Amino acid sequence: MAVLLSLVAALAYGLSDFVGGLASRRTSAWPVAFVGTAAALVGAIVLVLATDGAPTGPDLVWGAVAGIGTGLGGAFLYKGLAAGRMGVVAPISAVGAALLPVCVAVVTGERPALLVWLGIAAAVPGIWLVSREPGGSGDLAVGIADGVIAGLGFGVLFAAMGQVPEEAGFAPLAVAQAAGLVCVAVTASAVGGRWLPHDSSQAWGAVAGVLSTAAVVAFLLATQTGLLAVASVLTSLYPAVTIALAAVVLRERIHVAQGLGLLLCGVAVGLVASA
Repeated sequence: MAVLLSLVAALAYGLSDFVGGLASRRTSAWPVAFVGTAAALVGAIVLVLATDGAPTGPDLVWGAVAGIGTGLGGAFLYKGLAAGRMGVVAPISAVGAALLPVCVAVVTGERPALLVWLGIAAAVPGIWLVSREPGGSGDLAVGIADGVIAGLGFGVLFAAMGQVPEEAGFAPLAVAQAAGLVCVAVTASAVGGRWLPHDSSQAWGAVAGVLSTAAVVAFLLATQTGLLAVASVLTSLYPAVTIALAAVVLRERIHVAQGLGLLLCGVAVGLVASA
């Protein structure tokens, strides 16, 4: 079940990144990120009202830490997707999103099976190969830098949400989205960006936000039924969805190295699922 939930999270994240990145290309990354995070907050509040939970103070603190991660991650991912090619920026962000939670999981006592470690060993270079792009440009370099920052942010999100127990319910998720909303506004203001929505096309951020909420919920449930290391690595394979959509919709070319990376990602899923 943990593997299935993690793959659902990867699918939802991939769809969210594609929608949010495409909207950012047509307008501005910051208001799209703000609208997306606001929609995610609304979705989280609905979950809190519809379900039971008894969160403790530390659970809510972990939610706030996760919110800082998702705010920075989402904002810089959308900014990077607007500056570089979708098939490059999203995979780079996934490297940090995969590695940081694995390190946290090991430090906190998780001991994955050998097949899981082999899966991780296949996933990391797979994501790296997928992120490679022949040539390059100034805009692409900016996109890569944003992808790295986004990856660190998503890594913090995964590691923090992995500390929330099942009995806490979804209140920590709502706190995370609220903190993320503030983080997007503060970050945009710090770099001189305009974060308040001012164009109808930025409403697509709401679609990305709903998909992002679904992804976080699936990831949270995955960590509560399985290992954080497994959930984070499988969820971090979401760029495969983004790349496929970029190739089909935007006609972006998948190069040989990226194809090999996708193959390694598939091997990683198979290894982890069979553990």
